[in-house]
Order: sequence, then C-alpha cells, then structure tokens
Amino acid sequence: MLRSYRIEIFNNTCMPGAMSVQCFAHLDQDVSEALPYLNAELGGSEYIKDPPSVTFKLHGKLLTVHGRKIAVNANKNEEEARKIVEWMKREINRVWESRQAITPRYEGMPRPQVIRILKCLPKTNCRECGEPTCMVFATRVAEGIKGGDDCPTLTPAAKADLDAYMQPFAVGVDGIPW
Repeated sequence: MLRSYRIEIFNNTCMPGAMSVQCFAHLDQDVSEALPYLNAELGGSEYIKDPPSVTFKLHGKLLTVHGRKIAVNANKNEEEARKIVEWMKREINRVWESRQAITPRYEGMPRPQVIRILKCLPKTNCRECGEPTCMVFATRVAEGIKGGDDCPTLTPAAKADLDAYMQPFAVGVDGIPW
C-alpha cells in the first residue's frame, strides 16, 4: 500500500530553542483506507473520520497518520524521525495486508485517567522520580512517558495495581524500534 514518501524535517518555529525536531512524511500513496485497521492494531488515542486520521501517543511522542501525511513530534534528531516513519510505513503495510483478520476501529482508545493513576502512587511528592509532584508523575504515566518502574517509592502491590490499570492502554506498542 505505502511504497514511498518524501520526508521533511524541521525545528519548531514556536519554540526555536527546543532540543527536538519535527517531521512530516508526505506520502506518495493515499493510506486512508488502512487507518481504521491501523487504529485497531496500534490503539490510536484519537481517530477522526473525516478527513480520516489517527493519532498515537508512543514513548512521549505524538504520531498522526493522515491519508497522505505522517506527522511525528519531539524527535531527538533526524535519524530518529526517519526510523519512526519507516516503522510506521511497515505497520501500515502490515495491517493492510492482514486487514481481513482485523476488525477496523473507528474511534480512539479510551484514555488513562490521571486521578486513577494518582490513586496508585504514594502521594508524597518526594521527587525521587524526577518530577516535582506525584500529580505531574501521574500525568507523565498517562502520556506514556513514565511507568511504575520510574517511581522508586512505589510498593510492589501498588506497582502491580498501576501496571494492571495501564495494560489496556499499551495496545500494540511492543516492538517499536526506538
């Protein structure tokens, strides 16, 4: 389905001092028909029907796939951006080839609730995780940036509870090469 694209790497003009680069991959083929299958397989956080697009939150990045464009934010450098686009190209082609075995999904996945995550945390605001408060840490967990292993004071029972709660939101993210 997706054979080729042209990549555009740029710095965020709104934040010229940012230490990351943004990326657009302009697709030479329209992948709109694959988007509901991609959404079903990778668990998109947001799905828009018209015009079709699906957004994924993976490892602290937002990846949005449109019919003729892939947008990736917060890349460390151009090499990382290229790896992510190539991974997404492979995923688009994989789900398209397997579409008979996939039930398409036309809405985004439910989002983790920050308050529910906070209930699992010690709420001491100890800063040992590198965040200023447990609320900020909970937000980072909801965004997929942090996890239970990143809280040094989390009890094993609380970690198990947090991991169990977060498991449904981790659909399809295994095997990401970056």
